[in-house]
Amino acid sequence: MLHPQVTAAAQLRRRPSPEELAADPYQRLLGVRAAMEEANEAESGPALPLPVVADFDADGVPCRLYATKIGAPVLVYLHGGGWCYGSIETVDRFCRRVADRSGCAVVSAGYRLAPEHVFPAALDDAETVLRYLRTSGADLGLDVSRLAIGGDSAGGQLATVTARRQRDAATPLDFQVLIYPALDPLTSAESYDEVGEYGLDRASMRLAWETFVPDPMLRLTPDVAPLAAADLAGMPPTLLITAEYDALRDEGADYADALIAAGVPVVHTRYMGVNHGFARKLATIDAARTAADQVASALRSALTF
Repeated sequence: MLHPQVTAAAQLRRRPSPEELAADPYQRLLGVRAAMEEANEAESGPALPLPVVADFDADGVPCRLYATKIGAPVLVYLHGGGWCYGSIETVDRFCRRVADRSGCAVVSAGYRLAPEHVFPAALDDAETVLRYLRTSGADLGLDVSRLAIGGDSAGGQLATVTARRQRDAATPLDFQVLIYPALDPLTSAESYDEVGEYGLDRASMRLAWETFVPDPMLRLTPDVAPLAAADLAGMPPTLLITAEYDALRDEGADYADALIAAGVPVVHTRYMGVNHGFARKLATIDAARTAADQVASALRSALTF
C-alpha cells in the first residue's frame, strides 16, 4: 500500500497555473524547475548545520562541498530530475545528512541540464568534477584516494556510466550509490504498466530521455543505457535503492542482477510503500531519512578504513 506520507508530500509542490499549462514546452519546463526549488524547504526540511558547506568551481562545473572533518573520503553526488530539472539545492538536505552521518565529504555537482545542454554535456561535467578533485581535492582538505560516486534517478544514470568509464580509463572508483536510477531509454519494464500512475509514467520518462539524448541512434549506446555495456565486471561495489511504487523499479532491479552476475558486490534494497523521488523528502517521508542513513552507513563501511 502506498504510504499516506507520500500522498501528503505530493500536495506540497505548487501546481502549474492555467497560464503555465498553456505556455510553450520550454516555459512549462522552467515552471517545473521553479516549483521544485520552491517546494524544497517544505519537502526536505531545514538545512542541517555542518562545519563545512562551501560552494566552489570545478573547472567550470559549480559544486558544493559538505564535510565534517579534514581528510575525509569523498562521494561525488549527481542530483536527479530527468536530466532537465533539479539542482544542487534540491538535494542539499540529503547531502548534508549523508555527510553528517557517514564521516565522508560529499561533493554535489551542478551539471548542465537539457534541453539547453544535451548529451553528453552532463556526463562530461561529472568526469570534469572527478578530474578536478583528483588534481585539486587535497587543496580542499579532501582525501581523494578514496572516491565514490552516486546519484538519484537521472543522476544515478550519470553516476554509473561515469563509474564504468572510470573503470575503463584505469582510474576505478571505490563505491557507487544508485537511488532509483533511470537506466532504460526504451522504458520497457512492466513496472511502467503496474505503478506508472504514482508520479512517474512512461510518457514523462520517454520525454526525458528524448530531451536528454535527442539523437535516437545514441540512446542504446553504453554511455546512455548502462545495461548495454558489454562487460560490467570490475564495476565498483554498489548500493542500489529502488522503490515499490516507482516505474523505474524493475530496471533498477535488472541492473542490480546484472552487476551481481558480473561478480560485483551489490546490496539492493527496495523501499516499500514509497514512490519515485522519495529519498530527498526528508521532512515528509520517514523512509527518506532511513534511506539517507543507509547511504551514509554504506559509505562509512566502504570508504573509512
